[in-house]
Amino acid sequence: MSSHETVHTVTERIRQRSAATRDAYLQQLESHARRDRGAARLGCANVAHAFAAMPGSDKLRVVAQKAPNIGIVTSYNDMLSAHAPLASYPGLIKDEARRCGATAQVAGGVPAMCDGVTQGTPGMELSLFSRDVIAMATAVALSHDVFDAALMLGVCDKIVPGLLVGALQFGYLPTVFVPAGPMTSGLSNSAKAKVREQAAQGLVGRGELLQAEMAAYHSPGTCTFYGTANSNQMLLEAMGLHVPGTAFVNPGHALREELTREAARTVLGSAGAPCPPIGRVVDERAIVNAMVALLATGGSTNHLIHWVAVARAAGIVIDWDDFSALSAAVPLLARVYPNGSADVNRFQAAGGPGYVIRELLDAGLMHEDVLTVRPGGIREYTRVPEGDAGQRLRWADVGASRDDSVLRPAADPFSATGGLKLLSGNLGRSVIKVSAVPRDHHVVEAPARVFASQGELLQAFQAGELERDVVCVVRWQGPRANGMPELHKLTPPLAVLQGKGHKVALVTDGRMSGASGKVPAAIHASPEAHAGGPLARVRDGDPIRLDAVAGTLDVLIDAAEWQARQPAAMPPGLHEDNAHGWGRELFAGFRRNALSAEEGACTWL
Repeated sequence: MSSHETVHTVTERIRQRSAATRDAYLQQLESHARRDRGAARLGCANVAHAFAAMPGSDKLRVVAQKAPNIGIVTSYNDMLSAHAPLASYPGLIKDEARRCGATAQVAGGVPAMCDGVTQGTPGMELSLFSRDVIAMATAVALSHDVFDAALMLGVCDKIVPGLLVGALQFGYLPTVFVPAGPMTSGLSNSAKAKVREQAAQGLVGRGELLQAEMAAYHSPGTCTFYGTANSNQMLLEAMGLHVPGTAFVNPGHALREELTREAARTVLGSAGAPCPPIGRVVDERAIVNAMVALLATGGSTNHLIHWVAVARAAGIVIDWDDFSALSAAVPLLARVYPNGSADVNRFQAAGGPGYVIRELLDAGLMHEDVLTVRPGGIREYTRVPEGDAGQRLRWADVGASRDDSVLRPAADPFSATGGLKLLSGNLGRSVIKVSAVPRDHHVVEAPARVFASQGELLQAFQAGELERDVVCVVRWQGPRANGMPELHKLTPPLAVLQGKGHKVALVTDGRMSGASGKVPAAIHASPEAHAGGPLARVRDGDPIRLDAVAGTLDVLIDAAEWQARQPAAMPPGLHEDNAHGWGRELFAGFRRNALSAEEGACTWL
């Protein structure tokens, strides 16, 4: 158990709250685990279909010799930099499986979209719900039910949470996640942000902006800022679902192939002990460990949605109060852009996930008595992989921070509290990422300017209508209204206004992505405006106070007047009535069924 009182208390609260649903989940897991192995429990025609495409030697191995069979679920495509490196992985895994006396098959692929491509476009309205599509695609892939273990190949924003939710439906299978790593460093994130702000002011043109963007995003691998994609990898390490230290090894690095092979060995139990089923690994302690790691590194706000859904898939119920309580107790150990100037490659060079996990364990802030996919438990994740001349893997102690401007020990953190905060008041419940916001902007009080879309706000900025202290309210952006897109395009203009000395904040029922930056943004407001939430009552000129110190978000008008106000209706033709093109029609059922952001925006409960 964790020795820290808050971590222990929150974990016990989650355990008690989840007792019935977790027990039901484990009972289902056990009933599936007691069955015969895949090839033995199916009829002969089923088996023949399942293995018809296999080489003859593999057919003999899996059918007659009853060898284990790994199901590979992959997010590979060659359009997106984070997923392109996965092309070679199935061949490596199959080869390693044969060396271990087993077999492997690509069970199926899942879609992988990039929010960087779809930011500010109609396609962004599919983004959040793509997580649940990925979960369903994972379930379809594994539903062939001929697998003894599974490997999940994926990295980015919705892909990892979707793969996790899908894999947990088959919680009796040992399952290991296999990443591809970040691209090497290009134009720095801070330099890129500066050019974006210049473009927002019309100081540079499209040519200069495009040159900067392509210098930043330049090669295979994930983006190098600490957004949702890279936060995913930190959380998977903290949950013990990777081969230790795999997260931030670049594509093409000499160790990358051997780490992928080690994933196959691990899931087969060839790394020293049987790999436990994922439904047992992902319990309330593992979920809390992930939450703590997120807070300690100033990670993505998106995970206050995604990890709620992941937990629910394992029968565990968490909420934003749990995040808030942990954030008050967990120190901030990392400064990685947008929570600092370093990118994830510098984070890795300074000590990376291994350093963070060791510091948290030693401070009693993470549970050490947890299952992981490796025999050495979570302590294995405090070590870093190395290779000898033949690239045979070994792991070494991470040692002290090699850059204390990026990583600091728990005894001397950047901040005594975590990077995320819960806000509540008469504008509902929302969250803010405070780790990247300057302290003198943690409290903003100013008149509201209400917008129905991010396009409206951008137009007002270009027209010079926001040159003042202002709280920009962008509503009708929740899961039921339009799929809860990220509003990251708003960061540059709001940063420009803040840079001119204005007190500026954003309040929205939409998302601001893992790249939430230096402008205070109260996001994920629940209940959303389309569900009758309080943002629907706000009018232009209403004084709003966002106080990230006290944890409050309020409109400062008479309580009786506020309660008497009728909520505005979503403008005709906006979102729901206008969701045509780009496949949005196909997601109408998702919008109708989506739970609130605090409930994970799940569409399957």
